[in-house]
Amino acid sequence: MATKDFDVDTLAAYLHVSPQQVARMADRGKLPGRKVSGQWRFAEAEIHHWLEERIGVSDEDELIRMENVLERHRGGPEEEAVSLVKMLPLLAIAVPLRAKTRGSVIDEMTQLAAQTGLLWDPERMAAAVREREDLHPTALDIGVALLHPRRPMPNILAEPFLAFGRTYHGVPFGGVRGGLTDMFFLILSTDDRGHLRTLARLSRLLSDSTTLDGLRCSETSAEIRDWVALREAELFGGA
Repeated sequence: MATKDFDVDTLAAYLHVSPQQVARMADRGKLPGRKVSGQWRFAEAEIHHWLEERIGVSDEDELIRMENVLERHRGGPEEEAVSLVKMLPLLAIAVPLRAKTRGSVIDEMTQLAAQTGLLWDPERMAAAVREREDLHPTALDIGVALLHPRRPMPNILAEPFLAFGRTYHGVPFGGVRGGLTDMFFLILSTDDRGHLRTLARLSRLLSDSTTLDGLRCSETSAEIRDWVALREAELFGGA
């Protein structure tokens, strides 16, 4: 996958901050970069990974700011805003998810995604998700894990989409505080920017306790999808 480098000015424009802020963060080791002939250079893939990690630990205000940053850099007016409900096929929702272990969750979630016909190689995706989880668990302290490979895998996907599963009992999934995880989203993206936009929107949706309560109370795939559509419309105005 082709990547590009940012310099201080272009990264500042991308992040919607001042060049001075970018340079200061780089000098303090808070941005992944390297100096070339005395000038800072930042690899696009590393910046996307840095943003992904920031999204995972941000509060609601920071999530809104980061989502606004990502939306400013959509791929042109023809690229639609992220719609989580449009990305979530009924066939990719399992209530309950029968898995009882970390490994079986990953396997069942990728098989669930594959039954839509949009994921062509669930075993390869499962291996990539497992590798990502080994590197840094995606379980949040709200009982939700946001599964995804370290990098998008467009060659085995028909289009970007989401899968969702909820277990009746929590599963130890490597969360920082050691809590159990009962809800799992699998994020299947075809490019880095799309992945970040989806992750930011999903993180904002899940920061709302009413959304979480509804996801835990819904008993069917249709109810889950309808609840996502309702909360997305209420929180984001259908945008």
